[in-house]
Amino acid sequence: MLKTDVTWPETFRYQTNSEWEPAGFFSEALCNATSFDLMLGFFSSTAINVLSYGFAYFIYNGGKMRMIINDIISSDDVGAITMAHEGNDLPFFDLNNLEQLSYTLNKRDRHFFECLAWLIRNNRIEVKIIRMVNGSGIAHTKCGTFGDGINRIGFEGSVNFSLSALIHNKESLGVYCDWNGSADVGRINGIQKSFDSAFNGFDKDVEFIAAVDLKSYIHSQFKPKGLDELLDDELALIETVEKQEIPETVKTALAMTKVRVKRAIEEIREKEVALTNPHFPFPTGPRPYQNEAFQKWKANGQKGFFAMATGTGKTITSLNCLLEIYIRLGYYKSIIVVPTVALVDQWAEECRKFGFNNVIKIYSQSPSWKADVANIELMEQMGIGKTSVDYIIIVTYASLTKPNVYSKLFGFPKGKVLLIADEAHNMGSPQMCKLLPKIPYSRRIGLSATPKRQFDDAGNSQIARFFRFSKDEYTYSYTMAEAIGNGVLCRYYYYPHLVTLSDIEYEEYIELSNKIAKYLTFCGTDFKDDPMLTALLIKRKRIVHKAVNKQSVFRNILTNHFNERKSLKYTLIYVPEGSSSDIEDEVGIDLYEDDSDAIHLIDRYTAIVRDIDTSLTVSQFTSRSKNRNELLAAYASGKVDVLTSMKCLDEGVDVPRSELAIFCASTGNPRQFIQRRGRILRTHKDKEYAVIHDLVVAPMVSANSPAFSVEKNLLRSELNRVKDFAQLSENPTATLMELTPIMNHYNLNLYEDNE
Repeated sequence: MLKTDVTWPETFRYQTNSEWEPAGFFSEALCNATSFDLMLGFFSSTAINVLSYGFAYFIYNGGKMRMIINDIISSDDVGAITMAHEGNDLPFFDLNNLEQLSYTLNKRDRHFFECLAWLIRNNRIEVKIIRMVNGSGIAHTKCGTFGDGINRIGFEGSVNFSLSALIHNKESLGVYCDWNGSADVGRINGIQKSFDSAFNGFDKDVEFIAAVDLKSYIHSQFKPKGLDELLDDELALIETVEKQEIPETVKTALAMTKVRVKRAIEEIREKEVALTNPHFPFPTGPRPYQNEAFQKWKANGQKGFFAMATGTGKTITSLNCLLEIYIRLGYYKSIIVVPTVALVDQWAEECRKFGFNNVIKIYSQSPSWKADVANIELMEQMGIGKTSVDYIIIVTYASLTKPNVYSKLFGFPKGKVLLIADEAHNMGSPQMCKLLPKIPYSRRIGLSATPKRQFDDAGNSQIARFFRFSKDEYTYSYTMAEAIGNGVLCRYYYYPHLVTLSDIEYEEYIELSNKIAKYLTFCGTDFKDDPMLTALLIKRKRIVHKAVNKQSVFRNILTNHFNERKSLKYTLIYVPEGSSSDIEDEVGIDLYEDDSDAIHLIDRYTAIVRDIDTSLTVSQFTSRSKNRNELLAAYASGKVDVLTSMKCLDEGVDVPRSELAIFCASTGNPRQFIQRRGRILRTHKDKEYAVIHDLVVAPMVSANSPAFSVEKNLLRSELNRVKDFAQLSENPTATLMELTPIMNHYNLNLYEDNE
């Protein structure tokens, strides 16, 4: 702390070639402060040399910095300073010639800039470059403040080697501390006011020059160093200067800094050792509900199903169970099954955050997995070490159903391996149901935000038996309402938009609806049991998916949003799916590949985004995208404003920065719309709430038409989605206002049970 841990001179004044050197002051202040505002005159090696002893520790201590510097010193200044240095060139930093900067730096200077680079990369520094408005002279102000959260100190003087100070070979520094009375508090406030005025653009004598080039140069020219490396460099600098003849007060100050730096290095090393072992990735530990899930899973014989809303941390919750096994028994062994290749990579990354480093990935394009698995088999058989070998194997459902894969993966110790099934509704598919009896592992966790398989009671029963839970009584559940209420997911506004069919579409739609009505009337069969009826339903659903009027509604939504905010950053769009549909999903056809018709549609919707404004950047995220990780990173950083996608973002892909979502694909499948909403509601530090626009196609069929009752039943299904979205939104009345006409036409109530 600045007040208690620093030895201060009686005069609170520092001067070169005296008992109390400025270097000692800065070393002590940097090591005891967490904020630092610095206003320099010109920017030179001699200007910052006193900041190189303690700067890394300031960063380690969580310090944040603001700095104001001059753009360039005049030719007269250069001549005078050069003369003062007995003819030697002064390595001042000409900000108009950054290319030469690195050629002038010694080790101490380089350390200072490497510390600056760390602060820039971690958004812990703000730099303003100023020049005099009249175009002549420079701002010779040399002052600043330090703070530790409790106390403040201010300083001003010639510590940056102004002309007169250099010529007379003297520099001095006056220090003011807020515990020394109202006079010092007044001086500190005066320094802070002067700094803030210049920093915030209120000083009429100076003007700003963009600091982008300087920050960009520092960021690119000085390689990224970790805090441990910066502290090591600082320790070496201190040990070098200790060998020189320096005042005792400086020796004492640097000795204290050396002790602090050594202790910081030791603490980092201890943490690094601890992190080599599996650990929970966040210092706060698991959330209470994640601990509760573990306890219920354990009480259920280490079997169970976690029905948790998208975005609430299902992955972390299950990996925490594996971590608890490691903590208690000293090993981790797991097989994780996921639906897509993108999720293989995402799970691998999450595993490594836990310190589970021996991860093997199995999918169609991972040829080395056989050798990796064979190596684990050998080590398990040999029993190397007291706990054998640790491993996590991540495999797609498609790969696991192949005999050459599951025959290899089902031979590990039955009582030790934890099977984790992500998006575990897939475990009820016909292919997986055949495989379930072959799975030998007694430790099991199923994960899904949408556990129920639509129209598949047999598959749902198989899932319940495998994970040992009763119907609708999951081992642990955490609803979206709970997650929003607890701040785990963000709040959102929901706006449905009624879309009409074109005349041609409506004519074809009614013709199909009449056929479907007759078919159901005369046959009374369920659609999934009859391929002819299924074909009619799919054909009609395609009309809804591809309704041409969606495009004009979509364009209006984008235009209004852009005009209001002048931006479409962090926008996610689910476009219509071409020839695939939710009906196909419901009857067991799982289409993740995008056909040519679907590609044509996504191109059209992507073009609409581009037409809104030439400044917008938009990218497609489809199963054909080869650089999907790079696309997601560019979207998260704001380099790509808008992502257009189809099903590829339905399951597990993490896009927490999304703020605006537009659902152009009409779906009555609960799994799809729940997953899609969960993608948008993930929290982010810069995100206050999300906005969802939903395009609802609901044709007005005449009450006298044979298809009226069929259409009314279809709309009931659509209203289930709308009701689910509206009830948890911040603006449920907006939904009522939009849908009242269509509900009145069909005599429906949005908030009655429409099942």
